Amino acid sequence: MALIQQIIFIAALGTVAWLVVRRIRIISAIIRLGRAEDRNDQPAKRWAVMFRVALGQKKMFDRPLIGFLHFAVYAGFILINIEVLEITLDGLLGKHRLFAPFLGSFYPFLLGFFEFLAISVLLACTIFLIRRSILKVERLQPSRHREMSGWPQLDGKLILVFEIVLMIAILTMNAADSVLQDLGSEHYTRTGDFFFSQFLKPVFEGWNENSLIIYERFAWWLHILGIFVFAVYLTYSKHLHIVLAFPNTYFSRLIPKGKMHNMPEITNEVKMMLGLETSQTGEVAAVPERFGAKDVQDLSWKNLMDAYSCTECGRCTAACPANMTGKKLSPRKIMMDTRDRLEDVGKNMLANGGEFADDGKSLMGDYILNEEILACTSCNACVQECPVLINPLDIILQLRRYKIMDEAQAPGSWNMMFQNLDTNQAPWKFSPGDRFNWANELRQEQP
Repeated sequence: MALIQQIIFIAALGTVAWLVVRRIRIISAIIRLGRAEDRNDQPAKRWAVMFRVALGQKKMFDRPLIGFLHFAVYAGFILINIEVLEITLDGLLGKHRLFAPFLGSFYPFLLGFFEFLAISVLLACTIFLIRRSILKVERLQPSRHREMSGWPQLDGKLILVFEIVLMIAILTMNAADSVLQDLGSEHYTRTGDFFFSQFLKPVFEGWNENSLIIYERFAWWLHILGIFVFAVYLTYSKHLHIVLAFPNTYFSRLIPKGKMHNMPEITNEVKMMLGLETSQTGEVAAVPERFGAKDVQDLSWKNLMDAYSCTECGRCTAACPANMTGKKLSPRKIMMDTRDRLEDVGKNMLANGGEFADDGKSLMGDYILNEEILACTSCNACVQECPVLINPLDIILQLRRYKIMDEAQAPGSWNMMFQNLDTNQAPWKFSPGDRFNWANELRQEQP
């Protein structure tokens, strides 16, 4: 029987490993479709940002209670996996509590710590589920934010229920194990009671040995197979941010948020028009194939990583002044639409031997609408709020550049402003020589 369990376990582990590696390769290939962008400067500062924001959850603690609950889930997820290592080795070697003989009296203390984490995860996930389903936090509701309808809404609740079930499985498994130890059952080495699960032992009083073994094995398999399923599920879900938060924060922008990336070709041309710079060679600068971005391939690889790192928390949308006033713009939707397009591109590549075949669609127009990007005020509120340092504004600006510079589809009022900038070097329609007249009026008003 033990040999059969080993074979089943090895087969399950191998299948999960293959699926996860395959999915990682696909996501990596999709992200590499983006334009090159150098994000390797100031490595010491980048490491500091990553440890502070991704590992330390700094921005989550802007809301202390929610930050604490989120950290409990996050820390529990990371540290409980140490116990998963033992379970995995037990499954591979056909053993039970492999580490117990080596750790001695420290083993029940260690398991007690893991149980404390499990209780923390259980409570935090229950509170988060109540916030989503009963309290109905506004930024998470599909009735207010259309991008949260359907799968995104279900995804957020499903993972919470999944975590709750896994934590109950590990706690009841330990309780049943302790009862079997008390009975002196074979293969259940005496380790002593565990700090939290000992209070669940009365649930199993009166059970015969065979029933206890069946339940303990059921809970063991439920927990480890649940972890395996989660590992695969994570790569298709918003919860990929658990992994990508680290590289995403490492490669985040280190310059001030308000500083926009100008297009070098346009910048140089403007400087030459103003006499601030002259061409050294007399050659005309090459015109780029496309101004801005029409599809995901026109965005940088970091923009694409941002899309896969999005937590769908909605803090960006809740802070967006355009969204507050009822406009269609939702920075969260921009990121989710970008990820949806990337997924469609990935399927396209899989169907065409790893190469992308034109499908007649593009990010701009088929996924994101003009009305959305034109509503953006470029205030950077979304960038400021993101807990993993995603920059929706960068994508919006590139899409807007394409619509205005490549397709000449700017609103009429914008065209007037552009004309004033071209002729008067200011958004207003008056002579540059009159620009400081307002200051003269101020001096006249002074006593």
